[in-house]
Amino acid sequence: MKLLTIETRQYLNYYHSRYKQVQDLGVDLYVLNGEGTEDFWPADHYRLVGNKKIDDIVATAREWHAVERFDGVITFSESAVITVAAVAEALGLPGIGVDAAVRSRNKYLMRQAYEKAGVPIPSYRLVPDLSDALQAAEDFGYPVILKPTLGAGSHFVFRIDTPEEMAERFAQASDGIKQLFWVNSEADGVDLGPNGLLVESFLDGKEYLMEAVAWDDEVYLGSVVDRITAEGGTFDDDVHHAPTSLGPEDVAKVQRAVKAAAHAQGLRRSVMHAEVRYHEGEPYLLEIAARVGGGGLDMIARLTADHDPIAAVADIGLGRRPRVRHFQPTGVHVTAMCLICAEGVVEHVEVPPEVSESDKVFLLKITARPGDVIKRPPNGNTILGFLGTTGRSEAEAFRTMNEFADQIKVTFAK
Repeated sequence: MKLLTIETRQYLNYYHSRYKQVQDLGVDLYVLNGEGTEDFWPADHYRLVGNKKIDDIVATAREWHAVERFDGVITFSESAVITVAAVAEALGLPGIGVDAAVRSRNKYLMRQAYEKAGVPIPSYRLVPDLSDALQAAEDFGYPVILKPTLGAGSHFVFRIDTPEEMAERFAQASDGIKQLFWVNSEADGVDLGPNGLLVESFLDGKEYLMEAVAWDDEVYLGSVVDRITAEGGTFDDDVHHAPTSLGPEDVAKVQRAVKAAAHAQGLRRSVMHAEVRYHEGEPYLLEIAARVGGGGLDMIARLTADHDPIAAVADIGLGRRPRVRHFQPTGVHVTAMCLICAEGVVEHVEVPPEVSESDKVFLLKITARPGDVIKRPPNGNTILGFLGTTGRSEAEAFRTMNEFADQIKVTFAK
């Protein structure tokens, strides 16, 4: 079994651990990067196009496929979902199709598809300038949410409470999306839909994250995770707990909403990372990405729900039905967080053995390297890494996680 994985623009070595998981499943994995470094992967299984032009990426993949005869093409990168769909179509391999990929990437087009299908969503409006944003906020009523159409990782997502705050945040977000990695990493030569800002009505309830699978007419919630972040105005501090606090009836409601949204996007055979937020007692769709969730969500799914999102990626890439079931928690409690630090240029990160060697830690990943620039809202949302801990209860796992996070020290360059 041969799979080709693609990054339109290489994102450090962030996905290496997932590539190795795919290899551990017995897959012969090949890597194609549009832009990147020469030494990213073993030379006999790696090709570098040298640019992000979609025609050049497709041509390189087609040429390589003629030699290796790949069985499928996959990605773990948000900014490569559309590219992979285009390559899969060109090679005649399983894929979600370019149209569905674009709807899964652009939140404005996504919401239009949801609205047409009657999927519950917040009120929304594309706002080309500040006057449009102020009018939308007045129409919807404060607070509102401001977010990029092509964003990722909560970069430049703001809660807005007043017209004055809208003026400040709109300027910051408008400038910020021009330099946003996930936008600038999309393939050149693809119609991505509008690259701009949305204003959405505020949803007043809790948020839940699902690692899910669409397979023909059914959608399976492999795992369900509670977002337990103490929310402010920037949505940058992600903390999660699993298994979910939702009861069976609410899980069934969420599953029906996610299924309707997936089908509205055109996803029939795909892994999915879905985000739902409750409002007045009912689940509303925030988004569905046609990829698995980042950070340690794959580990959380395995520990707390016996669902393997990485294996699902490989299976669907190969065109076969993954091992999946409707959500069934295992009873293991975990909490996990994005590690947040101050802004600056990283010089050194120190993780004491009490943390790195603890049997209570199931996830510890320092993604920032020496020389990396950490940006915090409103300038960006760069994280230091990820930390996840287990416990006999949510409270115990949460307490351990915070105690360990406090012991991780960052030194910044002067």
